[in-house]
Amino acid sequence: MMTAMIPLSILDLCPIVDGSDAAAALRNSLELARHAEAWGYRRFWLAEHHNMDGVASSATAVLIAHVAGGTKTIRVGSGGVMLPNHAPLVIAEQFGTLATLFPDRIDLGLGRAPGTDQLTARALRRHLASNEEEDFPRDVVELLGYLEPQQPGQAVRAIPGAGTRVPVWLLGSSLYSAQLAAFLGLPFAFASHFAPDMLEQALEIYRTTFRPSAMLAKPHTMVGINVIAADTDDEAARLFTSLQLRFLGMRRGVRGPLPRPIPPAEFESLCSEDERLGVQRMLWASATGGPEKVRRELDAIIDITHADEFIVAGAIHDRAARLRSYELLAQVWAPAP
Repeated sequence: MMTAMIPLSILDLCPIVDGSDAAAALRNSLELARHAEAWGYRRFWLAEHHNMDGVASSATAVLIAHVAGGTKTIRVGSGGVMLPNHAPLVIAEQFGTLATLFPDRIDLGLGRAPGTDQLTARALRRHLASNEEEDFPRDVVELLGYLEPQQPGQAVRAIPGAGTRVPVWLLGSSLYSAQLAAFLGLPFAFASHFAPDMLEQALEIYRTTFRPSAMLAKPHTMVGINVIAADTDDEAARLFTSLQLRFLGMRRGVRGPLPRPIPPAEFESLCSEDERLGVQRMLWASATGGPEKVRRELDAIIDITHADEFIVAGAIHDRAARLRSYELLAQVWAPAP
């Protein structure tokens, strides 16, 4: 028996693949967004990362404008903006401008990690004197205030921004973000596509401690997953090795463009048993295979998480194979009548 289907969205890191460059990555992201719109995906989110050879989405608000301007109906947003890197007013102005240009199409997902290494974080913020545990909730509340209608006596306003009420999500891979999202009555997205260890516990805490707000009456969860779909299970397994190699590199402290895929048996030979199990654990929230296998694996993740939405990362080296993966997913998850 198949479980009920939930909305699908796309999380794109604008991947720079081995043998290509950032210009191609930017073109490919817009192309994917246009196809995603036609295939019925709900949202197209872009993630802020810095100083990473394989990611071209560092200027996230700029790229959101590029994608929203090249599409017509799909919601476009951040998955997420790393708020510790920015003043809340700056983000309110950026996303207020986006919401003014593209009404009812912009989402603002917020994270509290720097999205980079400590040296780059210092270059972004110039100092690291903040107390993250105390500053992040205060910064979120300040940002929410800038997006509300102007209040009497309010001396500082986001223009554009005030009154736009851009939908704000909290993103995270820990219990902290789940607790804060519940306390503020915000929708919550869990980054299980790369850090699934606390997924079930975080969702439980969020749902049981949620306080209704003017923005959201009941809990709403989005779960990040990896999907690599192909016409056959074997081809999907081969494509999946690009992501496995990237995570192996992360464990070894090696960065770089998204690797080319290799035979799965060759990947196994590259890893120690500890590395193989570590990569497998990090990529637990993944569905890989032909259409039927992907569908079964997504059903299993819904049974565990009871998510309200999925947001799908698809790190595939070949441009055409990446498009085909998302097309197959749309077909198997929401087949045309």
